[in-house]
Amino acid sequence: MNDNLDAFFKPRAVALIGASQKELSIGNVIIKNLIHYKFQGPVYPINPKVDEIRGLKAYPSIMDVPGEVDLVHIVIPPPFVPEEVESCGKKGVKAIIVNTAGFKEMGAEGKALEDDFLARAKKYGIRIVGPNCQGTINSDPAFNAYCNFTFTYPEPGHISVVAQSGGVGAVIMQAFYDMGIGQRMYASNGNGSDVSITEIISYYGKDDETRAIVLYAESLENPKEFIETAKKVTARKPILAITAGRTDKGAEASRSHIGGLAGSISMELIYKKAGILTFGSQEDLCHAAVALSSQPMPKGNKVGIITNTGGPSVIAIDELVSCGLEIPPLSEKAAEALKGTMLESASIRNPLDVVATAGPGHFKSALAVMMNEPQFDSIYLNFVTPPFVDCENVAREIAAAAKAGDKPIVCNYMTDKQKWGGTSKILKEGEIPCFDFAETAARALHALVRYNNIRSAKTGEVKHFTDVNTGVVRTILDNARLKGRDVLTAAEVYGILEAYCVPVASWKVTENVASAVAAASEIGYPVVIKADSSAIIHKSDVGGVAINIQNAEEAEKVAAAMQSKLGSDIRFFVQKFLPKGRELIIGAKATEGVGHIIMFGLGGIFVEILKDVVFSISPVSDEEAKEMIGGIKASALIHGFRGESGINQEKTVEIIQRISMLCCDFPEIKELDLNPLFASGNEICAVDARMIL
Repeated sequence: MNDNLDAFFKPRAVALIGASQKELSIGNVIIKNLIHYKFQGPVYPINPKVDEIRGLKAYPSIMDVPGEVDLVHIVIPPPFVPEEVESCGKKGVKAIIVNTAGFKEMGAEGKALEDDFLARAKKYGIRIVGPNCQGTINSDPAFNAYCNFTFTYPEPGHISVVAQSGGVGAVIMQAFYDMGIGQRMYASNGNGSDVSITEIISYYGKDDETRAIVLYAESLENPKEFIETAKKVTARKPILAITAGRTDKGAEASRSHIGGLAGSISMELIYKKAGILTFGSQEDLCHAAVALSSQPMPKGNKVGIITNTGGPSVIAIDELVSCGLEIPPLSEKAAEALKGTMLESASIRNPLDVVATAGPGHFKSALAVMMNEPQFDSIYLNFVTPPFVDCENVAREIAAAAKAGDKPIVCNYMTDKQKWGGTSKILKEGEIPCFDFAETAARALHALVRYNNIRSAKTGEVKHFTDVNTGVVRTILDNARLKGRDVLTAAEVYGILEAYCVPVASWKVTENVASAVAAASEIGYPVVIKADSSAIIHKSDVGGVAINIQNAEEAEKVAAAMQSKLGSDIRFFVQKFLPKGRELIIGAKATEGVGHIIMFGLGGIFVEILKDVVFSISPVSDEEAKEMIGGIKASALIHGFRGESGINQEKTVEIIQRISMLCCDFPEIKELDLNPLFASGNEICAVDARMIL
């Protein structure tokens, strides 16, 4: 990976192949944007038919440009692009943005053209952004590089955006602009034929002026590389991503529980594995980015609230608490200090209502006390601007407290921003994140806490078990492949689980009714008898499972009935019947580019009714496995509830990690379900399993 992308964001000179005098053309708009944004280097329009465009001298070809060119835009029909890339190579151009569409997204002919220009670019060491893209922007006044055909001119700031979809990127960029929030850099890479989102994320990560990164991606070329890169970035600064494409109708056709439940969640899991904050709405993402780019991280989830109006603080508390944040009381020492500085009508508690007539001195005292209270990790402000208060000096006190303190401040700012422009300007210059609604401000504060939790979370250990027998598993899988089977028999699945020391109930596979009865006697009653056939996935649905069989007479009767109903070619899987405990499910599903997704949740019929499951990407560390166990909605049942004992979580963590290791060792495993596992007391044991290659 080469993340030196200076030629795209810090070009010394820009040329445009396909520049046009037509006002409503991309070849004209890019020139206009560079001029309007006051690009600090020369701009060279390339058009052999005209002498000038927007007052700039035009050149017949890139070879005719008198000086060096770092970055070239190409806005011409696809068939002509490869030759122009060749000319750029001969000129010594370092980078090209291919704005033109009509390449691999259009089919085989377009892909051939894309492959052609990429090969030529590689020959000359040229990097490509695009095709089918908007381009890049850098608001740094040293460059003012608006190498893009969009219409929003961001002020300098500390949020950098990268979007696979130019439409989504433009909406996000406009949202920040409308909020009066500056931006650092922007990129939309379209088809991503060369420069990847991963490289752009890495580049932003190394930029000192970028404090928060906003990401929109629908797919990733190399998810594993992305995870490793993003992990390094999120350790230093937050990455925020919008999750999209969270449904997958194709999952309905899956042959296992995990296949049907996982759907298209891989992007969300990739983000989680990389330590990226995810959001379900663009609005929440943008608001969170404002807070994360301007405030220090809170050390915990305890919030001190200062308000000069009552109702919004009630709404704020509801939202904060629903997000899992705490509102602890003021200490006696703090309350005593505030009694001497607050108005008589003030409510001295948390939330601290300084009342509407509170002036700069009251806010100064309130902020000083709250900032020094050790039980508060962050400060939430409700600030309405009464016409009878010196609001500008109140704003100065808020900005001063933020600058002097090490706790984040988030403000629900309620005003007419035109009438109170001076107050708004002071808060903006003080980098106080201000939001119109109490809930919005609360969710932005929650994002700060979420990022702190991610940064401070234990990474855990991915355990490599040395007691496994990989040779046994390899033999079983190869044998199934030789026979042309992708669904393994019960004996094969249980053989693999035993080879990886996953506890299973005692079992035997038999060929006929008589041997099934003999096996049942050997295992010891009560037993379970199941029809063993790769053609039957859900055995209980077709009468292929009988449980709690107490004696040989019953075993013979059950086996004979199954054979009569399901065919004489079935075998019998005989297993020790275990007393029911808590039913769990652990599964795995191979996902292209990611590896395996591991699933944990309530099993048995509950997995189909409640769908209370969580997922993680393998390899799964012990801390990730613990998080999975605590992450289901019914986690109280796992820990123990109303006198009922919980499950052995240590053994459950181990089984999750053993299944994760199995899938890493044998990537040809497509889907695996252990459902259910019975967990009772200190024991946990798989009583049914299926595996698909």
